[in-house]
Amino acid sequence: MSAATVSAPAAAAPAREGRIGLRANLRHIGALARRNALQIKADPESMFDAVIMPIIFILLFTYVFGGSMAGKGHEQEYLNYLVPGLMAMQGMNIAMAVGVGVNDDFKKGVMDRFRTMPIARSSVLVAKIVVEVGRMLVATTILLGMGFALGFSVSTSPLHLLAAVALAMVFGASLMWIFILLGLTMKTAQAVQGMAMIVLMPLQFGSSIFAPTANMPGWLEAFTKYNPLSNLADAVRHLLRGGPVAHSLWMTLAWAAAITLVTAPLAVSKFRKKT
Repeated sequence: MSAATVSAPAAAAPAREGRIGLRANLRHIGALARRNALQIKADPESMFDAVIMPIIFILLFTYVFGGSMAGKGHEQEYLNYLVPGLMAMQGMNIAMAVGVGVNDDFKKGVMDRFRTMPIARSSVLVAKIVVEVGRMLVATTILLGMGFALGFSVSTSPLHLLAAVALAMVFGASLMWIFILLGLTMKTAQAVQGMAMIVLMPLQFGSSIFAPTANMPGWLEAFTKYNPLSNLADAVRHLLRGGPVAHSLWMTLAWAAAITLVTAPLAVSKFRKKT
């Protein structure tokens, strides 16, 4: 068999992307996820945001705002309110890094090499999300460990704790599609970061992450009811501390599904067409 005969199917493989089966697709995702994980191992500094930021956030908000929110000497009460909220916030911070990373990979030509390979285009992005969900799990574990060390307690059960972590992971993964789309759309990593902050700030501070919404102005309180981060924070809080969880849980899952269904196809399409 000639070299030309061998190379022709390989060259045509990208055009037949739709014929890639589920098993092959999963194998490609696994290989690409391993490649991304090895990159983190080779550059451990890329884990600083996942390792250091949860510690900074929990110490900063507990001891700077805790006394004002719950009264001096009652910081632990605020800690019990804060930790579930910070669990909801982890996904936003990690997702922003995903968008910046995708944009940087295109600048380096990494994505161009992937697009010449006979693999599904979606597998490249899904593998990115798989590894970033792992980073988010590390950040959440450190956050909870620090919270327990400071006196945070779970009033429900270990199963409720696992459910709360899983819910935060699912919602965080959906947010990553938004920031991947931003990373593929914006021209520079700085532009991605700037746009991300425009999105992040209103959602984070116009929510129940850091403070109860009852004392907010009426217009802001109305906004928080529809803010997906409020629904996630409330769901995690009720799972860990007790309370009616059904409404906020289903609203969070509905938001996660809607975000993924809208932005994932757009991100994959943009990935195929980006030059």
